[in-house]
Amino acid sequence: MVIMGEDSQRVKDKDAQEFNMSAARAVSDAVRSTLGPKGMDKMLVNSMGDVTITNDGVTILQEMDIDNPTAEMIIEVAETQEDEVGDGTTTAVSIAGELLDNAEDLLDQDIHATAVMKGFQLASEFARDEIDDVAEEIDPTDADLLQNVAETSMTGKGAELEKEVLADLVVRAIQQVTVEANDGSHVVDLANLNIETQTGRAAAESELLSGAVIDKDPVQDEMPTTLDDADVLLLDEPIEVEEADADASVSIDSPDQLQNFLDREEQELREKVDQIKATGADAVFCQKGIDDLAQHYLAKEGILAVRRVKKSDLRFLKNVLDTTIATDVDDLSEADTAKGDISRDEEDELFYVEGPEAHGATILIRGSTDHVVDELERGINDALDVVATTVSDGRVLAGGGAIEVELASRLRNYADSVSGREQLAVEAYADALELVPRVLSENAGLDAIDLLVDLRSAHEAGDTRAGLNVFTGEIEDTFEQGVVETAHAKEQALASATEAANLVLKIDDIISAGDLSTEGEEPEGGAGGGMGGMGGMGGMGGAM
Repeated sequence: MVIMGEDSQRVKDKDAQEFNMSAARAVSDAVRSTLGPKGMDKMLVNSMGDVTITNDGVTILQEMDIDNPTAEMIIEVAETQEDEVGDGTTTAVSIAGELLDNAEDLLDQDIHATAVMKGFQLASEFARDEIDDVAEEIDPTDADLLQNVAETSMTGKGAELEKEVLADLVVRAIQQVTVEANDGSHVVDLANLNIETQTGRAAAESELLSGAVIDKDPVQDEMPTTLDDADVLLLDEPIEVEEADADASVSIDSPDQLQNFLDREEQELREKVDQIKATGADAVFCQKGIDDLAQHYLAKEGILAVRRVKKSDLRFLKNVLDTTIATDVDDLSEADTAKGDISRDEEDELFYVEGPEAHGATILIRGSTDHVVDELERGINDALDVVATTVSDGRVLAGGGAIEVELASRLRNYADSVSGREQLAVEAYADALELVPRVLSENAGLDAIDLLVDLRSAHEAGDTRAGLNVFTGEIEDTFEQGVVETAHAKEQALASATEAANLVLKIDDIISAGDLSTEGEEPEGGAGGGMGGMGGMGGMGGAM
């Protein structure tokens, strides 16, 4: 009995599992070489010819042209890690790929996928509990330790060359937007923190500034650019003549009639400026356009006007000034303005806007070229998220593969207490965790096997903070060396990687529907077109 269309395709049982695991491992392998301080960068060229150079895991995976449903499931691991923690995406994806690689060996030994999945879940829960046991509680106000966390996050990325300067900016920025809750916990409000970029200067010249930075010019040179204790108006409506909703044509019989139309437009713009003036506003930041005649009237009234302000900048100004964004010029009042100090840096062509209560801060990132600035911004964003997580969570771990080797050792001891075939899955999970120090070694050009043996010996001897120093090739107390990671990032990486691996393992049947829009025709790409979306990772090759 035929129950599926001619164009549909189906992959079942072991073939489906192998197909899925191969796709997941391909994604993992694509980013593995970027892991660690000695990781390499990827150059990604999209269909428009735009170039991105980075070793940020989630950026690589999002930019790659991947057309495979299983691979996209693994990409979700990186996106979840990025959303929850901000860093550790490459680690999470690499562990997920290694779990599936080890799972394939277990499936070849006729161990059922459900037993493997249960073992992985048991191992994940145990490992996360052990992270909490190993993690060290810190003082969220310890600037030196937070500096180490920020530098660790930046190491290996474009921001590494000036990591001390940039990490200091990150820590001071986080401290500026951190408040202590009633229960004594620390809450970081990243909504009060903004990032602006500028090319043409060295990265070491990046700055942390109170308030907002607006990379715009005044609409007219005659306008004032420095205002103390100014009344500032934020506007989300154009200061222009309103256009009719419907197309219309008007016939005129004399030049006087044309002049009447022009006079009415001029009057309408004058009324809008008078309405702004009536609020007492000294400066207007407008998201939309400002008519040339309105610019003239505003300059005549001594009001600073800036147009085409980015929506994100306008919202940040709202936080900085603790005010609202007006949406109707005809309904303005004094309540729509807020006090603020405005100054102008003519050299950099930037406006600095600071509220009386200093509600926000801006990191101004400088770099020599657009590519450099973009990579610096990615590195600083990751560092901000990691330091914010550390302040909120209050737990840290030694880096350099120390925690992974310690967890692997504890998991092997735990496996002895697990009955059934799940014990083998727990051991396979422990092996997968050791991928991290192994890849760190390989990316640094070191002997991975010898170093892994030395790491295991150090941890068996009770040194829970023994990790790999990739610069010297020695086994050291990485915590003392300043290689510090946040505990929450590791817990999230293990949880995401385990869930993704189990989701892939649970699939034993893949059905690809035919092309319903061209019934009776051969699908594009020939007879195999039905599985084109699941076909291989060709798009990845092109993107790399």
